[in-house]
Amino acid sequence: MLLEILLAFLIVINLIGFFSMRNDKRRAAAHKSRTPEARLFAYALLGGSLGSIIGMHLFRHKTKHLSFVLGMPSILIIQLAAVVLAVRYFHFPA
Repeated sequence: MLLEILLAFLIVINLIGFFSMRNDKRRAAAHKSRTPEARLFAYALLGGSLGSIIGMHLFRHKTKHLSFVLGMPSILIIQLAAVVLAVRYFHFPA
């Protein structure tokens, strides 16, 4: 049950990260108010790093910003390492 809730959360937060990149790109092109970069990073830190990275590259958004080009993959690597360590060192009931 807990695993299903976590998986559902990760799907939702990755979709939020993905569509936030799309929406920010569209708003930038239309010269409208933008999504703060801190919010884009917050979605990634909350578990949406993969969706954010995919959105970043698919929509060609923030790809010239070194903080995003290095930061988003770094967040994903740290998150994947945390999952590997958690699975290896903690017992998760089925």
